[in-house]
Formats: sequence, structure tokens, C-alpha cells
Amino acid sequence: MTHLVSKPNELRAVLNSVRQQQVSIGFVPTMGNLHPGHIALVKEAQAHCDYVVVSIFVNPMQFNNSVDLENYPRTLEQDLAALSAAGANLAFVPEASALYPNGLEQETRVQVPGLSTMLEGALRPGHFDGVSTIVCKLFNLVQPNVAVFGEKDFQQLALIRKMTEDLLLPISIIGLPTVRESNGLAMSSRNNRLSAEQRHLAPQLAQHMQLMATELRHDNRQALQTRTKAQLEQQGFVCDGIDIVDADTLKPLTQQSRRAVILVAAFLGEVRLIDNCVIELNPIVDQ
Repeated sequence: MTHLVSKPNELRAVLNSVRQQQVSIGFVPTMGNLHPGHIALVKEAQAHCDYVVVSIFVNPMQFNNSVDLENYPRTLEQDLAALSAAGANLAFVPEASALYPNGLEQETRVQVPGLSTMLEGALRPGHFDGVSTIVCKLFNLVQPNVAVFGEKDFQQLALIRKMTEDLLLPISIIGLPTVRESNGLAMSSRNNRLSAEQRHLAPQLAQHMQLMATELRHDNRQALQTRTKAQLEQQGFVCDGIDIVDADTLKPLTQQSRRAVILVAAFLGEVRLIDNCVIELNPIVDQ
């Protein structure tokens, strides 16, 4: 049975007791509405650590759209059952007032220069400041040895790696490859908000991305992005960004780049889907 705590002081007390047993602690931060991708993160943490903490918190600071925040699915009872079945040791489920006691406007924020304002950060101003702030808070509370994140949120993972390194946090960050449904759609809590028709269409996002990956070495990058955007929008998507950048820096590709990443974001109705694909560059793609 997964131990449930909601207050920061209670969390610290439990984990202080755990540390006295000389066990390693793994951490998986989530916003709930758990699916098999989240459970894969828990299993990965278990492979590295003796004791696994999972947080469930819909973080208001990372939403720049109040409707999106309001509509974010909350399924706590199902989530706790899934965590118990997976063998997670502790679930931390705080109220917003416990983590932001002074309100969002008066809250100290953690910003990762560059990574927080480029690409996805430019499309969603303030989003990554909210991510880095809450993850830093949770890292401070849990003080894990290892933290596990999904690679579906590619830029988020890069941001967390840099924050952890810059702040000299003694935490190993592990990225887990995107878990996909049988039709190729990247698993996401947002998928539950898709209609039946949209659900049928959604896998096209990953299919077009994979087609871009196969054509990247033979086609002009700008033309490829333009063509893919037109194809997706013809099918009913509204593209919010298609970028091909250096996978290690997230900056424009150069002759020194050894890996590229295709980052895609598109709306189906009100649901925003994201995905990515990493490509080894040999030979170097045309600029």
C-alpha cells in the first residue's frame, strides 16, 4: 500500500526516517491522471533505488492558460490505486497553498536562462519558470538520489538537467524514452480529452514526425517543416511549432551537430499535443 502524505513537514519526517535505514530514494514528479508511461517512470526509479516517491500536483505556476489548468484531468483515486499496484512507496499530494504559501505573485521563482525562453518556452511564456520552480521545490523536499522524467517533454528534461547541474544538486537525472500507444501516439494525460474522432486522427502527428526524420538527410529543412505543417493542418491539426534543432543544445543545427531533434506541437481542438524524435546525424544534414 502506497503511503499518502500531503504536508511538506510530514513528507520530510517520513523521508528522514527512511534515510536512517541507509536506503536510496528515487523520485517521479507527476501532475496525476497517471497512464502506463508514468508507471514506466516508477518502474525505472525502482530499478535504481530502494524507495520511490511519486508526487501528484497540478502546478498552477506552469500554466499560462487558466482554462487549460481548470480542465486538466484529476483522477486521484485511480492514481493512488495505480501507484499501489506498481509498488510505489510514497505519494506526495500537496495542496497549492502548501507549496505556494504566499501566492503565485509573491513566490520566489527559479529560472534557467536560455532554455526557459526558447522554442516551447517562447510559445508558452512563463511555463518553464513554473516547471523549474516547482521541480526545485520538490527536489528540496524529497532530496532524492535519482529522479526520473519522460523524454516526451524533451525540452523540459533538458531544462531540469541544466537546473540540477547549475544548482549543484546531488541528484542523478534519468530520462526514459517516450512510451507510446500501439498506434504510435505518445502517451499523455491530455489524450483523455480528445474526442473519438480526434483520437483516431492524433497518431498522424507521430507518423508525420517519423516521415520528417527519414527525409531530413535528403531534404531542405525549411521546406520539410513547411510541407509537414501544411499536411498536418490539412488533416485538421493546428500547428503550434515544428522545429529541427541540435538535440544536445536545442540551438540551431551546425556542422558540429551530431544529433538532431524534431520537436512538434499541434492542437486538435483545444488539446495541445507534443512529440519529438531524435536523429543521429551522419552525414551532417544540409543547413
